[in-house]
Amino acid sequence: MTILLLFVPFAALLILNLLPRSVRLTAAVAAGAVLLTAEAVVAILLPFGLVDLAGLTPLTNALPFPLTVDALSSLVFLCAGLAGLTALSVCRSTMKSDRDGFIFVNLLLIALIGMNGIAMVRDLFSLYVFIEVTATSTFILIAIGRGRDAFEGLWKYLILSFMATVFMLTGVALLLLFTGDITLEAAATAFGQPGSLAWVALLLYFCGLFVKAGLVPFHGWLADAYTGAPAAVSTYMAGVVTKASGILALMRVAQSPLGSSPMIRELLLIVGTVSAVAGAFLALNQRNMKRMLAYSSVSQMGYIVLALGAGSRLAIVAAALHFFVHSISKAQLFTNAAAIEDRLGTMDMDQMGGLAARMPLTGASAAAATLSVAGLPPLAGFWTKLLIVLALWRSGAQVWAVIAILTSVLTLAYFLSLQRRVFFGTVADTWRAVKEAGPGLTIPAVALAVITIGVGLGFPFLLPLILGGGS
Repeated sequence: MTILLLFVPFAALLILNLLPRSVRLTAAVAAGAVLLTAEAVVAILLPFGLVDLAGLTPLTNALPFPLTVDALSSLVFLCAGLAGLTALSVCRSTMKSDRDGFIFVNLLLIALIGMNGIAMVRDLFSLYVFIEVTATSTFILIAIGRGRDAFEGLWKYLILSFMATVFMLTGVALLLLFTGDITLEAAATAFGQPGSLAWVALLLYFCGLFVKAGLVPFHGWLADAYTGAPAAVSTYMAGVVTKASGILALMRVAQSPLGSSPMIRELLLIVGTVSAVAGAFLALNQRNMKRMLAYSSVSQMGYIVLALGAGSRLAIVAAALHFFVHSISKAQLFTNAAAIEDRLGTMDMDQMGGLAARMPLTGASAAAATLSVAGLPPLAGFWTKLLIVLALWRSGAQVWAVIAILTSVLTLAYFLSLQRRVFFGTVADTWRAVKEAGPGLTIPAVALAVITIGVGLGFPFLLPLILGGGS
């Protein structure tokens, strides 16, 4: 049944493009909503054994690559479903052209195929192929904006993504040359042999993943792409695409025997820390709300990679949970940004103020997400950051744990700045007639805020189940 996660979205694409133009958009939105809902439901039911993905084995074996589903796969399915549904709702509320809306749904489904593949494959070449499927659809999604900012963000993303392609393919070629195999297990075996040059191949592949994830020093494309892209595209990219394209593969590395290598751990600790700190400082200096949120994503993805550097099971669990919490919060915050841009026509925070009085649902949901990402109790982000710090401390990386705590203070600082400039204070005369955004922008934002609060309140009860009694 694993193959259905690739085949069904592809079949939906073919059918949608054969329909009459008069019904294409309606059918596309309906099909997208059904597929994304099914994706999220499958992800929720998988851990309880209520869905069997082991069927259709002969069909699956016909593929040139094996497909395997585990807990990390379920995590990607869930994030892709929730972020995709949110982006679909934002699309219906903000896309002015039916043609653009139809194109968006098509590309969203292509990206979904790519992310499902990323979640299920295990060899490094197949992983690269599905990352490129996701990236190619994302290139076109950014260009839907058609403005100068959109094309500038697209151009930077293209250039750095081409670099990532060279890095990853060269790494795969070298690994195949050194080991005759392109699995993580083969890489780990070769990496541990004296005099082996497998570390060159892995370093190149890692650099490609760092580009795809927008980690420092390869983060230059991310803020421009997020800011220039249409609101629905920014929501989808920030919610799941960037994390699935880069971070998930690094989580696979941490799960494999390579994750116990001191050299790999040190690399992840350094890159994660630099990204977390640099992203936070860059976010502090932004006037544009979407750019602040973009640099915040760099910082939070750095947190995930920093956790992976601890190299323990607890660290991987902490990283996975922060992956989920950050996915939900960022999809919601970009939806909040879309609501504000829809009503005000600007993302300049210095021109805003007092919007919580005019847009109470947007203001309240944004407060829940920002405080969660900043790590305030009892919201979900507090618990995941606490787990990351504990994992680092228990692994002997106390200095890195302290840096993580201090960086969280910076996160709180720039999000309080956002709240003060956008939602607090007196409403400017320009915005006194502003009203709350429509249900297509408020309902998904409130729903994701409820998930953030609910996960935070239930976290002490959920964690023992997730850890299974061990760490």
